[in-house]
Amino acid sequence: MQKISVNFSQKWLQILSEILISSASAIVFLFLDLLDAIFCVFFKLIDEFFEGKSSGCYCSIENEEEEEEEKKSDSDNELSNTLHKRRNLFRGIGFRRNVRSRRKLNENVRWSDCSCENCVSWMSNIAGELKLHVVVKEIHQVNLEDFKGKKEENIVFLHGFLSSSTFWTETIFPYLSEDAMQKYRLLAVDLLGFGKSPKPNNCLYTVKDHVEMIESSVIQPFELNSFHIVAHSMGCVVALALAAKHSHSVRSITLIAPPYVTSTKEDASFTALNRLAARRLWPPLLFGSSFMSWYEHLGRCVCYIICKNHRIWEGILKLLTWNRNLHYMAIDLTRHTHHSAWHTMHNVLCGGAKFMDKYLETLK
Repeated sequence: MQKISVNFSQKWLQILSEILISSASAIVFLFLDLLDAIFCVFFKLIDEFFEGKSSGCYCSIENEEEEEEEKKSDSDNELSNTLHKRRNLFRGIGFRRNVRSRRKLNENVRWSDCSCENCVSWMSNIAGELKLHVVVKEIHQVNLEDFKGKKEENIVFLHGFLSSSTFWTETIFPYLSEDAMQKYRLLAVDLLGFGKSPKPNNCLYTVKDHVEMIESSVIQPFELNSFHIVAHSMGCVVALALAAKHSHSVRSITLIAPPYVTSTKEDASFTALNRLAARRLWPPLLFGSSFMSWYEHLGRCVCYIICKNHRIWEGILKLLTWNRNLHYMAIDLTRHTHHSAWHTMHNVLCGGAKFMDKYLETLK
C-alpha cells in the first residue's frame, strides 16, 4: 500500500512539474517573440547606419523569388521551411525584408562580426577562390605528389556544429598507432562557415553548398579516387550527402551521434527543429538551443556579444584558469558568424532532414 502511495505521489509531482515548465515556457517564449520582433526593427536601422543598407532577414514572406521557392517540392528545395515559417505571434510588425538583398550581400565583414586576423584570414586569398581549411596528416615518409591519383587509404573527417577540424586533430590524430599512420592519410576539414574556412555573407549554407566546397577543396585537389568518411553530429548530414553523390568512391562511412529524422514524416524540417530545439525552459541546454534557433535577431545579439568580442572573453578565461592555452572547444565556439551559424543550423540540420532517407537509400 505504501509503495502504491509513493508511486502515486511521484506521478503527480511529474505532472505538476510538467505543467509548471510548460506554462513558464509559454510565457517566456511569448515575451521572446515580441523582443525578437523589436530587434528586427533595431537591426534594420543600425545596419543602414553602419553599412548604408539593411541586410535581409526572415521575418516575413513577401517576394516573388521567395514564392517560387515555396512552390518547389521538398525534394528540390534546398532551403529549410524553418527559416521563414517559425511561429511568432508578432511577426510582421517590423519592416518587410528583401530576399534579393539577402542573396546579394557583399563580401565585406559585417559590423556585428569579428574582423580580427584569425576570423578574416580567408579573405586574404589573392586568387579570390574560396577554399576550405584542411589539416592533412600524411603517411610517414610519403610525398604528397606521390599520393595524388592513387587508390590509397584516405579518410576525410567532418566535424559537428560550432566546431572545427581541431575536434579531430586534438582527440584522434595524436593517438593513432604507428601501424595506422603507415596505412592512412587523414584529412580533417573546417566546414564552410566554421573554423578557419571562408564565411561568406552571400551564401545560404545549404547541404549542397557544403558538399560542393568539400569537392573543390578536398576531393579534386587531392584527387581522392577512393576514401572513407568519418563524421560527427551535424557533419553526418553533410557526410551522407557527400557519400551519396560519390557512392562509387566512398569505401565506408562512420557516423557519430547523427541527428537523424526520417524524411517520411510530414514537414521533416520542423520535426528536426522541434527535436533539436524545442521551445522549453528546461533543461537549460535545450533552452539555449531553442533561443538561438528560433530567434534570428536575438541570436545575432548573442553572436555580437560572444563572437565579435571573442578575444576579450578568451583573455578573461586565460586569467581565470591561469592557462595560456585554452581548450579547443572554447575557441571553436566563437569561430563563426551569425549568418553562417544561423543558415547552417536551419539549412543543414533542419533542412537536411528532408533528404536523409534519400541519401541512405542511395548508399544502400
